[in-house]
Amino acid sequence: MDLKSFWQRLQTGVEVAVAGQASDKLLGVRDGFLRFFHDGLDRTVSVVVVPQPVEEEPVGLLVTDEVVVREARRKALEMEERLRGTYHFYIASEGGIEALDVDSHPRYFVRNWTVVRSPLGESWGSSGAIQLPDRLVAGLDSAQIPFAVPGTRRAGGITSSLTGGLETRRKNIALSTFHALSTLFYGVLESRPVR
Repeated sequence: MDLKSFWQRLQTGVEVAVAGQASDKLLGVRDGFLRFFHDGLDRTVSVVVVPQPVEEEPVGLLVTDEVVVREARRKALEMEERLRGTYHFYIASEGGIEALDVDSHPRYFVRNWTVVRSPLGESWGSSGAIQLPDRLVAGLDSAQIPFAVPGTRRAGGITSSLTGGLETRRKNIALSTFHALSTLFYGVLESRPVR
């Protein structure tokens, strides 16, 4: 899809291919697009999110932001190559754990990363990070930690468990998608004036 065609098609609505079929992932991506276009640009456009089958990871989270982004990027690239020109955007979103060593004491954080691909290029965005409580990971080695995280997908994921339901996986995906879109369109589309 050339850029002129991309912009023309974008005027009638946004079509997004998303790696995976989990409802919180699909709704989170849609929420991120709505926030960017409706709230940020003050443009009412329809957003169609189409799930794409992908090979899902086994149980447990990916470790390190680099590995998470690399996996999300791989999925987005594969979709774009397979479906070239069919959608405006190809998106993959993954959660993971990152360790920070502070004063010789590791702290573990979970966050979500989203990779967006389009004719405009590629961008990445992340959600906020939330620390895993030390008592959850005490005595575990680095191979055990990805399996020790609380929460279930049905109950809103790890973030929901850690925040007592005030934040969810869907909200994390929406935020990481919004951040990636903000980077992708920075200097290309002008946001509405600050009120």
